[in-house]
Amino acid sequence: MTARQAAMPETLSADEQYQNEILQGVSRTFALTIPQLPDALRPVVVNAYLLCRIADTIEDEVALTAAQKRQFAQQFIDVVAGRASAEPFAAGLAGLLSEQTLAAERELVANSARVLRITHAMTPAQHAALLRCVTVMANGMALFQANKTADGLADLAQLDSYCYYVAGVVGEMLTELYCDYSDEIKARREVMLMLAISFGQGLQMTNILKDIWEDRGRGACWLPQDMFRRHGFELRNLNPGQHDTKFGKGLGELIAIAHAHLENALTYTLMIPRREKGIRRFCFWALGMAVLTLRKINRHRDFTSGRQVKISRRSVKATIAATHLTNNSDAVARLMFNLAASGLPKAAASRSNVFAPTTTIINKSDVGQVH
Repeated sequence: MTARQAAMPETLSADEQYQNEILQGVSRTFALTIPQLPDALRPVVVNAYLLCRIADTIEDEVALTAAQKRQFAQQFIDVVAGRASAEPFAAGLAGLLSEQTLAAERELVANSARVLRITHAMTPAQHAALLRCVTVMANGMALFQANKTADGLADLAQLDSYCYYVAGVVGEMLTELYCDYSDEIKARREVMLMLAISFGQGLQMTNILKDIWEDRGRGACWLPQDMFRRHGFELRNLNPGQHDTKFGKGLGELIAIAHAHLENALTYTLMIPRREKGIRRFCFWALGMAVLTLRKINRHRDFTSGRQVKISRRSVKATIAATHLTNNSDAVARLMFNLAASGLPKAAASRSNVFAPTTTIINKSDVGQVH
């Protein structure tokens, strides 16, 4: 009998139903993609996403000071680890959340104990993967929040680090969960972990680019100053509605880097055995939507709101439909990716070192034959 089966099955069943319901409120995208996963992985990944969303809520809450964010981040780590009770944490944080935090996120925080009961009923390997992810993410977010500025990050290395803390570590966690689930995937663990960081960075960079103006409205900017300065633009002068071609050139360079990371994401996805159709769909859907978003950003570099570059429901449906073609053929998957990414700028091979220390653009020939 597993730990999950041994720990109050009726309570866990009700809690799992709750976490599935709250997922619909906090993320339509993941509410769409996570159900594609195998039954053994689905509740664990839902739980992992909700834990990350709580950590993200702490990071984004405008009413909290940097010191309060560090305090709640450490409390949350202790709660996930089982060293502290969830109820005081939930009550303390929920009471301080402002109206700027989504109602569904406020509800999630208030009901943290329900989510944590599922976390603490996981197998040791699953719990260890989630705890490491939350620890790295919460500490990293608190570090960057304490030093955030509307003038942007100092350089690309800082952007790499930020992306690792908020997304790369999630890729590592998911890979560990896949390895725990499948011995065949576990045999490819070392290379997949490296690719997973790049996968996460590709998704996160796409979100950063899409949310430039919304982040700036909150007093934050996650763009690297050094890259835009090379093109003669200072991020402190960034204003919506006043597009500068020099800014557009810097944006294009970041789009090219994100594109390269998404190519790594494709390689990662193709390393998953074809028989694991659910995991491949989960990855393909996230990858496809990111590529289409990136292409839209590239075509409209003068956009002034994330809504202007958000992909349509029709594009989402097209991504889902394309999955049926890509799941059974790696060649078709690469063809579909290249078609979706057509027109995106390419990162120069000579700039591959900009991904150190957290990520590296991986040449497909270095991965070898995996099927």
